[in-house]
Amino acid sequence: MQIEISVRHGSLSETSQAKITSKMERLDRIFDRLTAIDVTVNLEHKDAPIVDVRVSAEHRHDFVASHQAEELMAAVDAVIPKLEQQLRKYKEKVRDRHRGAGNREQEEPTQSGQASP
Repeated sequence: MQIEISVRHGSLSETSQAKITSKMERLDRIFDRLTAIDVTVNLEHKDAPIVDVRVSAEHRHDFVASHQAEELMAAVDAVIPKLEQQLRKYKEKVRDRHRGAGNREQEEPTQSGQASP
């Protein structure tokens, strides 16, 4: 899984980038088929940075979340639960789809004209 961090209207320190990377790596625990995570930090307003995250997964469109907060790490911490919810919902949807297809109960055909005991 690739994690790419890009910054608009400023720059981030190496420690901030490392913290963001470590927080984003935790998303792999929820859904293991992630291929790439793109984090965009917009520092146009220093007092309220915006964090946009796009997560790409195999055989699926991108999952997207964004948040604006007074501090950078607060915005990152607010984006992660949004993405976790999207990933869990998709994973549950896929799991239910696979469970329903093979485990259908087959009813016994009843013969017409015969009374059941």
